[in-house]
Amino acid sequence: MTDDIRPPGAFCWFDLKTRDVPGTAVFLSGALGWETAEPAGLRAALVLTRDGYPVGSLSDLANPIYRPDLPEHVAWYVAVDDVEARIAAAELAGAAIVLAPFEVPGQGRMATLVDPFGAAISLWEPTGFSGWTFPRGTLGAPFAPAHAGPEPGDAAAFYRTVGLSDDDVVFERAAGPAEWRLRVHGPDLPVTTPGEITIYPAEQVL
Repeated sequence: MTDDIRPPGAFCWFDLKTRDVPGTAVFLSGALGWETAEPAGLRAALVLTRDGYPVGSLSDLANPIYRPDLPEHVAWYVAVDDVEARIAAAELAGAAIVLAPFEVPGQGRMATLVDPFGAAISLWEPTGFSGWTFPRGTLGAPFAPAHAGPEPGDAAAFYRTVGLSDDDVVFERAAGPAEWRLRVHGPDLPVTTPGEITIYPAEQVL
């Protein structure tokens, strides 16, 4: 990561969605040193910080905007230069579009897809909010996430179509539907949240 605006093709944010916001916040503080702060115009989610740098957000699945059967999960955002063009390319490459491009007032434009392997991801074209600004290697900060699934080579080829940089992601072979795995720089990992979300060390080979 750098302390500059995240470039197109780089992951720029994550949102951990849980049904136990207070319990998850306490857990993340103890396990990773992440603190919570009230957002400054960044939706209704709590902002997660490390050493004063925003590293992600924490959303409440009790909010009626979410389906009641939606499991706890981490939503990922990758910066793109043109959300309409990238989502169209993704659909041609076999993605299912969950949310067509729309405006987040004062922040950016986004769209959400499920890739051909079963993992969801959002594309973010920033206008006011560009995501992470922490320096590379910040202890306890997110690192390039891992796409774990049965076809890592095909997944890598698909995400090149979407515009994702090979330098900002790891593709690993794993059984079952594909998923994105949250990885951070930090000790005493992996750890699992009260909502059964596992957070992996950046240095670990999955």
